[in-house]
Amino acid sequence: MSNKRAVILAGGKGTRLRPYTVVLPKPLMPVGDYPILEVIIKQLAFFGFEHITITVNHQADLIQSFFGNGSKWKIKIDYSLEEKPLNTMGPLSLINDLPEHFLVMNGDILTDLDYGNFYSNHVQKNGLFSISSARREQINLYGVLEKNESNKLTKFLEKPKHSFLVSMGIYMVNKKALVDIPKNESFGFDQLMLKFLELKKDVLVEEFNGYWLDIGRPDDYMQAIEEFEQLKSKFLHE
Repeated sequence: MSNKRAVILAGGKGTRLRPYTVVLPKPLMPVGDYPILEVIIKQLAFFGFEHITITVNHQADLIQSFFGNGSKWKIKIDYSLEEKPLNTMGPLSLINDLPEHFLVMNGDILTDLDYGNFYSNHVQKNGLFSISSARREQINLYGVLEKNESNKLTKFLEKPKHSFLVSMGIYMVNKKALVDIPKNESFGFDQLMLKFLELKKDVLVEEFNGYWLDIGRPDDYMQAIEEFEQLKSKFLHE
């Protein structure tokens, strides 16, 4: 499959990661020797992607200055400038040359996902929209009580765990999905999923069991810094 295309969403202000993002935009926050966005670009190049469009808004000039046209990584990089914040899916409405199938992802993700397989699986199924997902556990910090209509205790759970699937912020998209994204308006992933469910359009969910971390919060960012050096070869295939 030639001419693999990816769109990296890098227009956010990174408010959850303050004070780190006061000076640098979140995609340029360093993890080991590299900005997180450079790690992503290296990975995409390794998996055969040839063209990346980076959507930019906040501190766009810094991101463009650092990555340029992508020649350093032997990959084509261009930019889509949002004049106003468009959330996660809205930026796609501004890009006019997208192919039939393309990858979309947030620019702050540290993972060892095989982007090539994720791309191929979606294309082979000719999916409309595929979500790469990870399983997470949440521990309830309280003992949970259950009672009957007579207010008698029927069950007690001590700090129960709940397991659920979450989006990794990595998607494969068919160009047909763009008809459901309003032009140049703020429109998020959550809104698009609710619209697809309402219209009974099929969305595929692929569960991933490897490493995944969204560095959007200070605790997660510090974890990424600590673990990157130990797992560097896993992320960068060096």
